Amino acid sequence: MKATQFKNQLMHFGEIVSTLLGKYGEEILIAINEEAIQPYVEVPASKIDSVCRFLFEAPGLYFDFLACITGIDNGPQIGTMEVIYHLNSIPLGHSFVIKVTLERGELVDELPQVPTVSDIWRTADWHEREIYDLFGIVFEGHPDMRRILMPADWEGFPLRKDYQEQLYYHGIKVAYEDRDDPGQEG
Repeated sequence: MKATQFKNQLMHFGEIVSTLLGKYGEEILIAINEEAIQPYVEVPASKIDSVCRFLFEAPGLYFDFLACITGIDNGPQIGTMEVIYHLNSIPLGHSFVIKVTLERGELVDELPQVPTVSDIWRTADWHEREIYDLFGIVFEGHPDMRRILMPADWEGFPLRKDYQEQLYYHGIKVAYEDRDDPGQEG
């Protein structure tokens, strides 16, 4: 597409929401928050891939850039986790934020799951792996769902609010609460 085709096609939050409602109906939007610093919509986790595909392909929307995906642990007391997607259309100049909320699984075989969007935006590959590695959220259908920052045999997910740090990893002391500086012996 030529740059001139995109002039004056900026869509605002309400227009994007209306386009989604026209495509999916009201049942797709769990929540709409226009008052947040970054207004967002919440969709069911099972529909995130379909909604994202539409936002990427729909004329007038063309969200060609996934800026980031953020994982959030709301803690064991609340019992949920969130995945937040920040989308941009570079040629059209608009942006959009989508959130999904997941039940917080406590055991390895109960980890929260959400469909991958890595087949839509290649950059999601690393974002999703980071979220898996640090929060334990599994992205179903991801082509390489394994740790990316921590060693493959690391125990637990370090950004969970109830994470218990290992004392030792392969015989090396990990926890340093008995010292001020992890680089000093003592």
